[in-house]
Amino acid sequence: MTKIRINDTTLRDGSHAVRHQYTEEQVRAVVRALDDAGIQLIEVTHGDGLGGSSFNYGFSKTNELDLVSAAVDEAKQAKIAVLLLPGLGTVADLKEAHARGAGMVRVATHCTEADVSIKHFQAARDLGMETGGFLMLSHRLDPAGLAKQARIMVDAGCQCVYVVDSAGALIMEEASDRVKAILDEIGDEAQVGYHGHQNLSFGVANSVLAVRAGAQQIDGSLAGLGAGAGNSPTEVLATAFDRLGIETGVDIPKILSAAEDVLKPMVPRLPAMDRGSIVQGQMGVYNSFLLHAERASERYGVPTADILREVGRRGYVGGQEDMIIDVAVALKNA
Repeated sequence: MTKIRINDTTLRDGSHAVRHQYTEEQVRAVVRALDDAGIQLIEVTHGDGLGGSSFNYGFSKTNELDLVSAAVDEAKQAKIAVLLLPGLGTVADLKEAHARGAGMVRVATHCTEADVSIKHFQAARDLGMETGGFLMLSHRLDPAGLAKQARIMVDAGCQCVYVVDSAGALIMEEASDRVKAILDEIGDEAQVGYHGHQNLSFGVANSVLAVRAGAQQIDGSLAGLGAGAGNSPTEVLATAFDRLGIETGVDIPKILSAAEDVLKPMVPRLPAMDRGSIVQGQMGVYNSFLLHAERASERYGVPTADILREVGRRGYVGGQEDMIIDVAVALKNA
């Protein structure tokens, strides 16, 4: 029987959907529920990772390191992971997260910039942490090119490279072909994972195809809570893989309860496949841009979808959230 690990990102990617306003009590409740359901890895930070609480990305309600400490305190068997974007989070931030009890770091770069992650992987391995590498906006690089970037991460100490569909733009074989290409490049030197979004409704299907192509780690979020149209729902992934005879170790009734009874009552708005998020999938726009575009739309009276379409045309990447204002102003004055 195929065995995989489902990682839950409700408390990191889901942070985008709640404008980074998680409280310590909410984090504790979600971690307890996920841990009890058998989730082995729970990611906890600001949506943009360590150091993400800022004017450009949005300020957190609670210090992210305090949230990490709370999560570690509640987890009885699950490992707590943090996200780090080089240039935003630092090695010092990583060391502090490790001191707070984080057992894994997932270092995220644009899909063509894996080389900026090298020192962070080395630092994490020196600390004895498990390591993962996020190749964000993976749709912007062909499978062969993505595999070369994965090689850089693995050589630096990455133990699992994730094909990250940050825009929910990949469709079926576009996802699995990238997984296969990376596996062909790295062999058994490291694992491959997949992180999907629901913009075009392929997050779960792509995850299944990724596993069939050899992926061993799959990301999800309770109720799909995440940037853009949201992530592949953890409870749906667990149920689908159970139907397919793929072992995850996740208790289905308990993960359903985690989504319905624990998370949903604390979330004022769940992600949806609406006009804006579908345009993100169509144009390959970084999913965390959605709320920024909605705010610019309200301020300048330009439709959100038009802003996102132009952002996609210009090819903006994560870290360029401030340029969304430029797009909105240009469209207003056009």
